[in-house]
Amino acid sequence: MALKEKDIIQLISAAIPDAQVEIKDLMGDNNHYSAIVKSKVFKGMSKIDQHKLVYKSLKGKMGNELHALSITTEVL
Repeated sequence: MALKEKDIIQLISAAIPDAQVEIKDLMGDNNHYSAIVKSKVFKGMSKIDQHKLVYKSLKGKMGNELHALSITTEVL
């Protein structure tokens, strides 16, 4: 079962409460998304660590319910 945009936003927001999250369905299939995630939490973190934090927020759904997610992170 594929994840919907609102579900991805809820998962990320639960793990990163101040996050501003924008999700775009790239293929119209609820399975291939791009995400822009902005948060103060990212300050001082490498891009790799920022992305790891976002992937961790998805609680194992990446590769299962969610096939592909392109992530862009920004510090607020």
